[in-house]
Amino acid sequence: MDIKERIRRSPREEEAPVAAPPRGRKGGAAMLLLRWSLPAAALVVCAVLLLMLAGGSAARRGRLLDADPSVGVVARDDPRLVRPRDEDGTSGSPEVVKDKLLGGLLVPGFDEQSCLSRYQSVLYRRISPRFPSTYLLERLREQEALQKKCGPHTELYRKAIAQLKSGQDIKVMDCNYLVWTAYSGLGNRILTIASAFLYAILTNRVLLVDGDKGTADLFCEPFPETSWLLPSDFPIKQFKNFSVVSPESYGNKLKSKVVHHSRPAFVYLHLAHDYSDYDKLFFCEDNQHYLQTIPWLILKSDNYFVPSLFLIPAYQEQLMRLFPQRDAVFHHLGRYLFHPTNAVWGMITRYYDSYLARADEKLGIQIRVFDTETGPFQHVLDQVLACTFKEHLLPEVNTQEPIVSPSKARSKVVLVTSLNSGYYEEFRNMYWEHPTANGETISFHQPSHEEHQDSDKKMHNRKAWAEIYLLSLSDVMVTSAWSTFGYVAQGLSGLKPWLLFKPENRTAPDPPCRQVLSMEPCFHAPPFYDCKAKRGTDTGKLVPHVTHCEDMSWGLKLVDQS
Repeated sequence: MDIKERIRRSPREEEAPVAAPPRGRKGGAAMLLLRWSLPAAALVVCAVLLLMLAGGSAARRGRLLDADPSVGVVARDDPRLVRPRDEDGTSGSPEVVKDKLLGGLLVPGFDEQSCLSRYQSVLYRRISPRFPSTYLLERLREQEALQKKCGPHTELYRKAIAQLKSGQDIKVMDCNYLVWTAYSGLGNRILTIASAFLYAILTNRVLLVDGDKGTADLFCEPFPETSWLLPSDFPIKQFKNFSVVSPESYGNKLKSKVVHHSRPAFVYLHLAHDYSDYDKLFFCEDNQHYLQTIPWLILKSDNYFVPSLFLIPAYQEQLMRLFPQRDAVFHHLGRYLFHPTNAVWGMITRYYDSYLARADEKLGIQIRVFDTETGPFQHVLDQVLACTFKEHLLPEVNTQEPIVSPSKARSKVVLVTSLNSGYYEEFRNMYWEHPTANGETISFHQPSHEEHQDSDKKMHNRKAWAEIYLLSLSDVMVTSAWSTFGYVAQGLSGLKPWLLFKPENRTAPDPPCRQVLSMEPCFHAPPFYDCKAKRGTDTGKLVPHVTHCEDMSWGLKLVDQS
């Protein structure tokens, strides 16, 4: 029975039976005592003794015990991993006991059946290479308390809505809100929710998300005892149609020079790819001071704008404490926020257990082609093969000899995600018709091939979310330039993928790929403006931890210089 099945079958801690004492130890005498009718006090003493002697068995049931340096495990205070001792005191088999609360990112108390993925993800995902900071955990608990205090259907929410309806010149209340608007494709939506959530933490706002485009169908509620979904009776009905030209936008208010003469009940923030120079002034500190006086902010974006938040002086100290490892912002926020609903989790686990679980290594290849034609394209196929061969991610095939792989050959499974099935079929046929040069057995799998992106269809979004998550369960990953689908997968996984450069003129680039500097997503449309000097500047050169992206020279991404 593998470790995943053992963890699944282990009883809950509060229901776990008292384990028998190890053989050959004094525990045998204690067991004999239990057979006699002893006074109640003696029974308590014996029970305590048995629990102390049964530590090894408790570890096998999935409890987290203090690690012993003599068995070569991780640091004593690492809650994620222990290697239990055998009954004779020697190092046991490498049985992994994982922390289902993800190092403290999550809290207990949710109804586990309502969202199976929240606590089951540890059974499928590799242990994270990054620890959340103590300060991040503190702020998450504070945000959860704020969401519960001010969330939908609370008295404070009703008061805030009443004031919003009045439209009067009002002051900041106990509860202030950031409303996220569903916009663009699934990858963009996930990245912008994470960006909005970080901004909500920095500004002490309640995050409410628009339920359109299947938000509730894809993601479980992240906050305990409340909802993050914007109620359907939200009084500003037209907010979904706001755009760069809307007079409610902060940029247009700045342009018309009326913004500082009043305190409206809400302001619209347009931070999408087509935002104006005035909209971009959102990232200037003096404008942030003004926005903190507005009770309701409504946000529309298709960008991961976190890197530019790191350039706002008012937030820099707090961000450094939240994320001492600068390249783990989306990694932590993504694992905290985005838990697949049971419908999507079923798709993920069924596919993983059927096709991916038993391989020695899992390679994920994500192919996104920004072309008006559907393909497949030979130059893309050539580029993927050039990358995987050059970086020894896939073995080359032997076209000369009909080699038969040994029965216990190392196995590698390749998960291909693409709108087109042609690339998967070419890979599969290549490794079916010819043996590998190194004797490995390679299998290829592609869950779906939708041909075209259709972000308004429920099942299309479910498949996309399931494939992003499956891709993030890889041991090694290859992703496509400019693709937010790939950004989300790499961030959830904690991997630094090999990035396929964007082809030009339908020609495979040379080199075909490179490993990225960090797993952070790229901010595709950042401002290039020095707020203090009030002139243009290269915002990728202001601080060492915000630099330009590997796949988009004008984009910004976070890196960890340490």
